[in-house]
Amino acid sequence: MWRFSLVFLSVMCLVVRVDTAVAGDEIPLRFPPASRIVAIGDLHGDLDATRQALRLAGAVDDDDHWIGGRLVLVQTGDQLDRGDYEQAILDLFTRLAEEASQAGGAVHVLNGNHELMNVKLDLRYVTPAGFEDFQNGVTITDTDSVLARYEEGQRARVSAFRPGGTYAKVLAQRNTVVIIGQNVFVHGGILPEHVDYGLERLNAELRAWMEGEGPIPDWTEKKDSPVWMRHYSDEVDNEDCDLLAEVLDRLAATRMIVGHTVHTKEITSYCEGKVWCIDVGMADYYGGDVQILEIEGDTIRVISEH
Repeated sequence: MWRFSLVFLSVMCLVVRVDTAVAGDEIPLRFPPASRIVAIGDLHGDLDATRQALRLAGAVDDDDHWIGGRLVLVQTGDQLDRGDYEQAILDLFTRLAEEASQAGGAVHVLNGNHELMNVKLDLRYVTPAGFEDFQNGVTITDTDSVLARYEEGQRARVSAFRPGGTYAKVLAQRNTVVIIGQNVFVHGGILPEHVDYGLERLNAELRAWMEGEGPIPDWTEKKDSPVWMRHYSDEVDNEDCDLLAEVLDRLAATRMIVGHTVHTKEITSYCEGKVWCIDVGMADYYGGDVQILEIEGDTIRVISEH
């Protein structure tokens, strides 16, 4: 049986301005409210868990084709590393985004710290099968000075993910932060300093670097960057909740949905429902249950297979 946990949140209705990115291919930061949003946390190369989560959401049929209609689906990053089927997951979400758009829905996939690490060629969490997986996805015609630093069996993945590579360009079509109605989605979290810097700017800079059209942004090296920070997901205290409240107020938002920090027991909420931590370690590497978060207006529901 599926387990349903209902949490009702009373909030004021706010009018939100729609902004767009400021550089590169313009991908909006903000999107209008949706009647039903489903958020999925970290997947880490586990295709079975990915499919289970998508079916639990009512997003796909048994053949992995979109049946979600006007559903808006958000995956908060970390599709890469620790598992063996990353290419299939990347390709699946790319196709689903097209199918959802045609049906009046949407699929938003965010970049997490592991996507960033792969484009930086920090491959310490890649499995042996993860290197093998990209052998059929990339054709290497010449071994340049970058590829020459890696073993032959690693070069296809390096070629795929280095800035401007085939799959780096796939990641470059994704945002780091997205706001849908009054819901802020990000892998790690947003601090006031990130709002000062500009969320559109953050999105655009990371996309340009992944596309091979700009330098790696300085903010990616900081432990409190939007893809690395854990202020709202690990040992959350009153000071963290105050920071969150400030951010949400400045963004005219009600809540933030984050991944990154594993909560293997269940999706967890802090700060009186202002943040929802949806990384439940559903990938085989962690052994957690498949759970997703459903948002319908002011109603939040955790949906689990058990």
